[in-house]
Amino acid sequence: MTSDPSSLFCPLEFRYGRSEIRSIFSREARLARALQVEAALAEVEAELGLFSKEEAAAIGRAATSGKVTVERVEEIERTTRHDVMAITRALAEAAGPAGRWVHYGATSADITDTALALELKECVAILRADLTELTRVLVARAREHRATPEVGRTHGQHGVPITFGYKLVVGAAEVLRHRQRLDELTPRLLVGKMAGAVGTGASFASEAQAIEEGVMRRLGLSADEAPTQIVGRDRLAELANLLALIAGTTERLSTEVRNLQRTEIAEVAEAFDEAGQVGSSTMAQKRNPITSENVSSLSRLIRSLALPPLENMVQWHERDLSNSANERIVIPHALLLTDDVLTKLTEVFRGLEVDAERMRSALDAARSTAMTESLMLLLTSRGLARSDAHEALRRLTRRGAEGPSLAERAKADPTIRRVLSPEEIERRLDPDAYVRSAAEKTDRVVQRIERALGA
Repeated sequence: MTSDPSSLFCPLEFRYGRSEIRSIFSREARLARALQVEAALAEVEAELGLFSKEEAAAIGRAATSGKVTVERVEEIERTTRHDVMAITRALAEAAGPAGRWVHYGATSADITDTALALELKECVAILRADLTELTRVLVARAREHRATPEVGRTHGQHGVPITFGYKLVVGAAEVLRHRQRLDELTPRLLVGKMAGAVGTGASFASEAQAIEEGVMRRLGLSADEAPTQIVGRDRLAELANLLALIAGTTERLSTEVRNLQRTEIAEVAEAFDEAGQVGSSTMAQKRNPITSENVSSLSRLIRSLALPPLENMVQWHERDLSNSANERIVIPHALLLTDDVLTKLTEVFRGLEVDAERMRSALDAARSTAMTESLMLLLTSRGLARSDAHEALRRLTRRGAEGPSLAERAKADPTIRRVLSPEEIERRLDPDAYVRSAAEKTDRVVQRIERALGA
């Protein structure tokens, strides 16, 4: 890998993603995991008497000695044109006479797919922590704004009042469902194989089951119960589609922030460093939701990466290489980007500035038109047919918030005045009273989520 930053090709190398997860997929780390699998195989085979424990120990020492380097493997691969063969030859060199037993009975995918499972094990732990932290932040902000009234919007138009806390707890529940999906997926995902060519275990003869179980036990994995030459690619397709689902949520939440930060609405705003941050190179007044926009952009890319793993489920017979090249790109990119958008979105909501007064002013500016449902239900309970009550309020609000308030129009309407007093109309059009149920529901959902997070 080049050390010259100016020659870096992929923006993930220098612009997006955290080093914590990027390091998992470094060439050095990937080689180390392949060597870890080879060492585990040798150890188990020696315990079963296929060769001496001293020879297995020599292979294990060579695997961790630092003598098997990326550079040496690349040098061999230029001749072999086979990555795993290059690794095994480099390891055999470093192991001395014991090197004759390196990779005994194994096939390439035994090493690469099992090493991939080790990588995924680390990534799953990171993503689970990401999902947990985002849920906690959303829950904390939901509790803070459990009773903050806000106009609920459908089709981009005013609907009925909700609370900002309820909006946030809806997101928290959705993120928690992704964590549950990840937990359900994990046992299916963290599997390796040590079953030789075409997956039957024939190369290990009568010790096949014991070898595979022993290797996986040492590595903290399960074995694919029925692989071909490779681990079933439905497992990776399921992971990629879960990441796409998560990306759907991250863009949905970031889009909500972006919309609510629009100048015309201005109910929330991303944190902004007034001391030095710049919103535009020419429009000095700009204060843009750039992190939320970044999350939206990268979330779209994550969703697009779900397709190749689905295509990779289709193999010729017991295996081909049509999956191999794109998996080297798709899986690390999808995981790194998902971690990236989750951590960014967590910070957006942690530092989100909420303008409760602006939310209230939007309700006031609507002049009670967002409360038609409340009044319609009361009119129906007092004897009007629901359709008649609906029509009366539709007629009264045809001009929206223009002119007198809905309360004034309702008090002057003969049909409504016949069944409701002015005081009842005023009480029914109070948004604070109408959002009590949203605040109470927020409390119930928060409690359920907190129980789940503590489990």
